[in-house]
Amino acid sequence: MNMTAQPMTQLHDPIESASIDQLRQTQLERMRWSLAHAYENVPFYRQAFDAAGVHPSDLTCLSDLAKFPFTQKNDLRDNYPFNMFAVPMHDIVRLHASSGTTGKPTVVGYTQKDIDTWANVVARSLRAAGAHAGDLIHIAYGYGLFTGGLGAHYGAERLGATVIPMSGGQTEKQVQLIRDFNPDVIMVTPSYMLNLADEMERQGLDPHKLNLRLGVFGAEPWTGTMRTELEQRLGIDAMDIYGLSEVMGPGVGMECLETKDGPTIWEDHFYPEIIDPVSGEALPDGEYGELVFTSLTKEALPIIRYRTRDLTRLLPGTARPMRRIDKITGRSDDMLIIRGVNVFPTQVEEQILRVAELSPHFEMVISKNGNLDQVEVKVELKPDAAGIGEDGEARVVKELSHHIKSYIGISTRISVNAPGSIARSEGKAKRVTDLRKA
Repeated sequence: MNMTAQPMTQLHDPIESASIDQLRQTQLERMRWSLAHAYENVPFYRQAFDAAGVHPSDLTCLSDLAKFPFTQKNDLRDNYPFNMFAVPMHDIVRLHASSGTTGKPTVVGYTQKDIDTWANVVARSLRAAGAHAGDLIHIAYGYGLFTGGLGAHYGAERLGATVIPMSGGQTEKQVQLIRDFNPDVIMVTPSYMLNLADEMERQGLDPHKLNLRLGVFGAEPWTGTMRTELEQRLGIDAMDIYGLSEVMGPGVGMECLETKDGPTIWEDHFYPEIIDPVSGEALPDGEYGELVFTSLTKEALPIIRYRTRDLTRLLPGTARPMRRIDKITGRSDDMLIIRGVNVFPTQVEEQILRVAELSPHFEMVISKNGNLDQVEVKVELKPDAAGIGEDGEARVVKELSHHIKSYIGISTRISVNAPGSIARSEGKAKRVTDLRKA
């Protein structure tokens, strides 16, 4: 692990040390602008506001936002490709889009000011995570239409870092470049970082002897147990960055190194709410529900009360005056209902990581046995546990089955596989195969 002296932490943006009253006044002014901008320039929002009987002038305090209608992913798809934009196309300098695996992709656009804002919030995020100007930052998020790679890239450059724009895939080459270039920081999905750690071991590379001190991980839910696994295995600080393309991309929120207690939402640009995912009712801070965002400064694609489907809660600020979100427990559209029990893949991951012999790689296969749901959890042994034999595997199956039954409430069939046999992802991990939908 790198022990060389680091430059002094750069000054925060002034808003990062503002009073709550100053922050709320900034939010109110910007929210009024954003609502008016959306209403005046996006036919979808004008129709939605009119149908709900509200007008931007009805916002006299922040709590009035609850009067306005939600925006959902399908609204963006229904207005594909550019009908949600609030500026003419000649003012759009960049387009990104989701993969569109479940239908038309959601398209997001950026003006030059939006790109500058995005670079600034990612640079702020990296500073909060403990990165510095002059650091060498290896980016293994995918480039292209996915917002991860270029969002991280522009923010790292804005910070003053040296960027290695590796993108995803080519795992052997990734590790070779990590060995040769010896970066200080890596930005990647946590599941792919596990693949890189496996490849480091295969190549005989000890990550504790590298300069690598910081991992900025995002784009998928991951647990505190996974953080411990990554930190101990790699000798780094593992930090959680939060974002989604419809709201901006990576950099909507970031954990602060001094507290490591959940991503701080940069509330001067993105206003968060928590709602009951069924009723849509706004919930007070501290209660679990679905995270909703309203953009405060976006020009090209203002987004009003966007339902992220991410399940979490809002917590008071600690390292910054802005509020934090708790670890994302899952997505409402990722929730599995198995024999009447609500189950999230992250819950299963947490129990797998409690078993010393198992790697974090797994797959859930859900099927029907008559009228009953049947769950198989495929796991794999760590390389140093490969010789535990049948008795050892039986003990692992018993231990994991017990943990899942006790903490989640479902019975499962566990299949133990050889090291490296579970399919790896080069981006967001696919953990679930639900054959009930077939």
